[in-house]
Amino acid sequence: MLTDNNKAATIGLVLSTVPKYSETFFRNKIEGLQKNGYNVILFVDYKNASDNDYDCKVVSGYNFNQGKLLTFWYSFLAITKSLVLHPSKSFKLFQLNKKDGIPISKNIRQVIINHFFFTENVDWLHFGFGMLSVQRENIAAAIKAKMAVSFRGFDLYLSPLKHPGCYDLLFRKDVKYHVLSQEMKNDLMKNDIRANRIEVITPAIKTEFFQNIQPFTQHKQIQLVTVARLHWKKGLEYTLEALAYLKEKGVDFHYTIIGDGEEKERLIFAAHQLGIIDNISFTGKLSQKELREKVIKSSIYLQYSIQEGFCNSVLEAQALGLMCIVSNAEGLSENVLNEKTGWVVTKRKPKLLAEKILYVIDLSDEKKQTIRQNAINRVKASFNLEKQQQEFVNLYNN
Repeated sequence: MLTDNNKAATIGLVLSTVPKYSETFFRNKIEGLQKNGYNVILFVDYKNASDNDYDCKVVSGYNFNQGKLLTFWYSFLAITKSLVLHPSKSFKLFQLNKKDGIPISKNIRQVIINHFFFTENVDWLHFGFGMLSVQRENIAAAIKAKMAVSFRGFDLYLSPLKHPGCYDLLFRKDVKYHVLSQEMKNDLMKNDIRANRIEVITPAIKTEFFQNIQPFTQHKQIQLVTVARLHWKKGLEYTLEALAYLKEKGVDFHYTIIGDGEEKERLIFAAHQLGIIDNISFTGKLSQKELREKVIKSSIYLQYSIQEGFCNSVLEAQALGLMCIVSNAEGLSENVLNEKTGWVVTKRKPKLLAEKILYVIDLSDEKKQTIRQNAINRVKASFNLEKQQQEFVNLYNN
């Protein structure tokens, strides 16, 4: 991909840390951009020694959370480098912040903390999450780059509750936004952002990896599964309440929860109190290969989240031929098409979820197979990596 000067365009991708092996979205995005002729520079707040061997150039700042003495020393180094090596960019950032009414002390702090952005020339500066752009709203303009921001769900819906007004300045800037669903786009437009400034690019998966070549086996015991971080927004407690209702109805089932998180102890206790602890397995976090093999053994996938940007795990389950029942949280109703590729249930209604599970169990084998095949076909056609990578190329070209 060439710029007006016939040079390969450079994308600066901003994350907190270098993506781990399991963070496939960002790794796939970087790989896709490189395949399409872009240079990619990864900007992170700090990096570890193990992050040096990465597929693209990694630029990091100082870790300012190592005690007062080191913080003072790193601040001195940062401001010295900024003023001596990059005076015009530093002054430009300071002037832009001043124009926005940022107090001088916070202004100087922003120059110090964000000094490492001055070392590179990029055509686009793309913040991988909404909150990463906060207190960096003028960095792109200071280094003469275009600015893009991705919202992935929690940062659009939950972060403003924890940090009221956190995006007020961002929403006044000339920014290209990336969101995961049409519903997220509609919600972002409520902040007086024009529709043509927002691109919907859904998550994607390695469809060739998530496919089930084995014939589907009908289990006598109903096998249900969820892949999720054990966090309150995943709605797992509501799921457990629905399953307790199933047990009352005499349904023989087993539910596997794949993932780990801070809510594990509370969920185990909830399952115990609901009398379904013997019907539940907590596997912890699994590798992709282990996850695939475990999910294939189930027939129904549940994702009854309270808040969900889109959810790769639901895409993977559909690709593997599971019947998916999800909540109507944000992007899930676009991930799964109700009664066509799965079923969508109003969130926070565990009895409704239980009734939908019973409905799905009682469907004819022919109807189940139709839903499964619809889901498999749609994921392969609409949520593959090649399509997603091209959509990001289009975003940077517009």
